[in-house]
Amino acid sequence: MSAVPVASVVSAPRAVVPAPAGPGTAPILGCPGEAEAHQVRSFTRSLNRSRQSLTRADRPRTFVLEGREWDLLDEVFAPVYSPSTGVGLDFLGLNDPRPADTDSREAAVTTAFAPDVSGRRGSFLEIGCGTGVIAVTAALAAHGPVVACDISPQAVENTVRNAERHGVQDRLRAVCGDLFGGLDDGERFDTVFWSSNYVLGPADYVYESVHERAYVDTGYQAHRRYLEEAPRRTTASGAALLHFSSRGDVALLHRIAAESGRELRTLAACLVQEGEYGNDLVEHLLFQILPAPRSRRA
Repeated sequence: MSAVPVASVVSAPRAVVPAPAGPGTAPILGCPGEAEAHQVRSFTRSLNRSRQSLTRADRPRTFVLEGREWDLLDEVFAPVYSPSTGVGLDFLGLNDPRPADTDSREAAVTTAFAPDVSGRRGSFLEIGCGTGVIAVTAALAAHGPVVACDISPQAVENTVRNAERHGVQDRLRAVCGDLFGGLDDGERFDTVFWSSNYVLGPADYVYESVHERAYVDTGYQAHRRYLEEAPRRTTASGAALLHFSSRGDVALLHRIAAESGRELRTLAACLVQEGEYGNDLVEHLLFQILPAPRSRRA
């Protein structure tokens, strides 16, 4: 497999629109037909995307995203083939490519698509960090301390390299674990964020690689655990956040949340035309995970 030294990324249009405040599901911004929706949510298609992204001849060793250059190791989710990392930066208000400086750190975040979270500072935990783009950018934007967690040892190493590349290794720690498995019991964070593997796979599917876990969640087992535990990992005033999309089953996610005593508040939504492996119109959503009102709990 050959690799080009640097891939210049031209992000897909990301017309992010704030969602109505308050609990509930965001309005569907696009209404694909039943056949199109089934194709977008296909787990076999997502697994094929996973395999193709690992073996493409143009898979780079480094890439540029939001004005910065990043390392990309083998077996790690490649942001160059999916807009999800860029959308996550948008949702968190971290998409200004100018590094923060010690005299004017507040200037590092200029775009407030999700006003409830984009102005937030303090400790930051990213689940499923991959290359570390979001965690490193959070550290550059004056969040700290920052912890980046991934089930893939390669992704953890990738995040360490990118933290060193951008000079934030002193305030970012990368750990290996399944969801919160790499953390100490007492660790709490002002922001907990996961850009999830939102495609639903059969509960009995056996992953062929760790990389497939970045694309598909079997039976939404990981989502159920995240919904239950993420709010317990926040500080008293912290926020537990989930980046989801219409590639997943939004209705099922809400049902799982209710079963877990949680409620999903939609903070932001955007439509993205994803054309790398097709021509899919995908709605991306940012949820805050809240305790369900007592009247709704079983």
